[in-house]
Amino acid sequence: MNQVRHWIGFEENMDRLGDRDQPVGVCILDSGVEAHPDFGKRIVLFRDFVEERQGLYDDYGHGTHIAGISSGSGLRSKGRYRGIAAHSNLIIGKVLNHQGDGRIEDFIAAIYWCMQMQEKFHIRILNISVGLIKSVAKDWQRDLLGAVEAAWDKGIVTVCAAGNNGPGKGSVTIPGTQPKVITVGSADYRQGTFSPSDYSGRGPTADCVKKPEIYAPGSNITSCSKQGWYVKKTGTSMSVPVVTGAIALLLQQEPYLSPVDVKLRLYERAKRGHMDGGGNWGTIYLPTLLDTKQ
Repeated sequence: MNQVRHWIGFEENMDRLGDRDQPVGVCILDSGVEAHPDFGKRIVLFRDFVEERQGLYDDYGHGTHIAGISSGSGLRSKGRYRGIAAHSNLIIGKVLNHQGDGRIEDFIAAIYWCMQMQEKFHIRILNISVGLIKSVAKDWQRDLLGAVEAAWDKGIVTVCAAGNNGPGKGSVTIPGTQPKVITVGSADYRQGTFSPSDYSGRGPTADCVKKPEIYAPGSNITSCSKQGWYVKKTGTSMSVPVVTGAIALLLQQEPYLSPVDVKLRLYERAKRGHMDGGGNWGTIYLPTLLDTKQ
């Protein structure tokens, strides 16, 4: 995460929360979360849709890693593996089992649960770092896409993974194909420039929507682990919480922004680079995203 923060231009003074400011709520639907020191007391709600167990747990490790990228404080590493928005609160829905698999009905139920909890826990962002394979029944695909659209329309900035089935065209996974949501691909950074990771899903979608819109680091990312303290993982799953954390910082600074406002700001302030010619905006870059003088 130290390298990720460098690539996206993070500085400590970007993550500020006044005494009277309400923390941004980040809802992550994944494999759960462990009570890692980097989260402190900021895991404010947890629900297990898989086994209906009580208490925090993550028997796969994916969700803990995601939460560390978006919201970890880096306490255990003395700041080295600090996440992006360390003042944000975490609302965690466990929808994946110990093998990283899940039922679509649980996933959909968790999205509507997130909407139900929106006001009470000040949920502004929904992080979805998982995707469906194309063989899933069309009815389930439609219902899942409808659920993420409903969350967006209810005022929750919904951020989805492009998936790891690239580099072929039309390889973005559902629900990242939904036109309204912000879909994130992984970029590799080399010698001051960047390009899409080979594995990162590419558009266009079946409806000719250009996806993903934005890129962020996703390869060899060190973040919180379910065992030990930190672990390295790769995938567009890791890119999504980088953008989620950046949006949390933006909403801390400008809480009146709507999902459409946030998406437009990302478009206007992305750092252009060597992308794949698909009309993508570029990569997330905090100094321009958070600049109030533009």
